[in-house]
Amino acid sequence: QEQLVESGGGWEPPGGSLRLSCAASGSTLDNYNIHWFRRPPVSPGKEPEFVAALDRNRGIADYADSVKGRFIISRDNAKNTVYLQMNSLKLEDTAFYYCAGKRLYFSRNPAATDIWGQGTQVTVSS
Repeated sequence: QEQLVESGGGWEPPGGSLRLSCAASGSTLDNYNIHWFRRPPVSPGKEPEFVAALDRNRGIADYADSVKGRFIISRDNAKNTVYLQMNSLKLEDTAFYYCAGKRLYFSRNPAATDIWGQGTQVTVSS
């Protein structure tokens, strides 16, 4: 059974850093363009927000404007893991973060996603 498993969430004060991991089991990340989405704490009925994505073939990364210059998405093929390095964290980065895999698409839309991880909580507060 294919699974994506996130880890690395936690609490940081503003300005801090966290690194999230998205590990694939039962499959290889080569099958997916990995995306990160997040759901802020108060967002009833809203779709998850796009954060970052990495195209598996071209190696191109895409970032939401809100995280560009602060977050970095990367991949370690040997570990079958994608990372989201989050630097200069802000209060508004507080959210539940999900990694998601799309076999065919590389887009900011959370639809047409083939597999989701269970998520990990990131809390930024002083």
